[in-house]
Amino acid sequence: MRSHPKMRDVPVGIDASGRRQEFDSMGTVDVPADRYWGAQTQRSLIHFSIGDDRMPKEVYHAYGYVKKAAALVNGAAGRLPGWKVRAIVRAAEETIDGALDDHFPLYVWQTGSGTQSNMNLNEVIANRASQLLDGALGTQEPVAPNDDVNMGQSSNDSFPTAMHLASVRMIDDHLLPQAEELATTIEAKADQWKEVVKIGRTHLEDAVPLTVGQEWSGYAAQLRACVQEIDHARQGLLELALGGTAVGTGLNAPKGFSHDVAARIAELTGIPFVTAPNKFMAQGSLDPMVRAHGALRGLAVALMKIANDMRWLASGPRTGFAELLLPQNEPGSSIMPGKVNPTQCEAIVMIAIQVLGDDTAVAFAGSQGNFELNAMRPLIINNFLHSARILADGMEKFRTFSVSGTELNRDKITQYVNESLMLVTALSPTIGYQNAAHIAESALANGQTLKEAALASGHVDEKTFDAVVDPLSMVGHGVSGA
Repeated sequence: MRSHPKMRDVPVGIDASGRRQEFDSMGTVDVPADRYWGAQTQRSLIHFSIGDDRMPKEVYHAYGYVKKAAALVNGAAGRLPGWKVRAIVRAAEETIDGALDDHFPLYVWQTGSGTQSNMNLNEVIANRASQLLDGALGTQEPVAPNDDVNMGQSSNDSFPTAMHLASVRMIDDHLLPQAEELATTIEAKADQWKEVVKIGRTHLEDAVPLTVGQEWSGYAAQLRACVQEIDHARQGLLELALGGTAVGTGLNAPKGFSHDVAARIAELTGIPFVTAPNKFMAQGSLDPMVRAHGALRGLAVALMKIANDMRWLASGPRTGFAELLLPQNEPGSSIMPGKVNPTQCEAIVMIAIQVLGDDTAVAFAGSQGNFELNAMRPLIINNFLHSARILADGMEKFRTFSVSGTELNRDKITQYVNESLMLVTALSPTIGYQNAAHIAESALANGQTLKEAALASGHVDEKTFDAVVDPLSMVGHGVSGA
């Protein structure tokens, strides 16, 4: 075995121009000389240049952990020499850090197992590692993509492993922090407005009073419940398929490889990944990804409710509800001077609609597992990362440019409370439902206030009315509810 005690610390970039020749089992292919990828990547670029959707870079960053962990485990077991391990690890770390992003050009619409993206990574890491060891690009010497970088692995087990890593990192680093911050901001608003009585609405019609704080506490509770569901679904993503190789049996993977690599990935990422107890489920289905995206759908539904409520309650400024005053971030019309629109709310609604669409595709793709493989993986991971990213980014902008600066139009809120006929509900225990209903009907028909109609009915005197029809006494016990 060749001895390479030191790596040559050369720049990541390649100054060469033109093309070079790479090879795979089918023959030779010309590739750009300034890129680290090889023949199989180039074949994929030729055969699958479909649309503008590229495999998310987060997949490759996650895959870098897989290749680093596998190399370390193979090296510790003596299956790879130390000098080769060090070069592969160095190239994998550059992948993780995003330094090699320009060398991962493949489209989402490729082989459904993700084989071409796995080989893209294998080729890039092998060429970069060989370069570090003074080898010539395209020779697969001294580091080979299949025999060395992919040792003990198959695309069928390594790609879903990378999917899980990428998804958990997106959840932990972006989605959950933004959901938590938005929920905290809404909770602060709920506490600030816990004594402000407003009129409730059900079926889009006037209802009995509640406080603005109670209404907003509902929004916060929705988000907290979504966070719990996402965290629960995240647990299923901690189980890794690696070690099952082609069909789940572990053929060509050394004994203990699955446990050792999962433990190493957990160590490298600080996330408690474990090997999947049943590799046939882990590779023949993508159920954990489907469930995880279903949790994203739940968050999208909650956000749509919150954003729609806010934009309706802010409608106006003179002919709508006009209860909320949203921050005025930019002009709202190219023709109507002075118009300002609830644009952050609209963006959230659009994001939610997109996530619901992404989820439909994920669920359909998840149902397409055939025998020992689900071959819809690129679609699912692309949709998951897309949904999680736009939800996280959307929540950040929504919190920063809308929720945080939202104020109350207290005069309008008080006006609605004073004009509401549904305050008559408080009289039902005293005079009965039918008599109370007739009072509300009379007030509406005759243009009277509720008090005027109640006193005219003869069913209640002024002292009783004033004591019973008190909006503040009708809202229960603060934000915790009645």
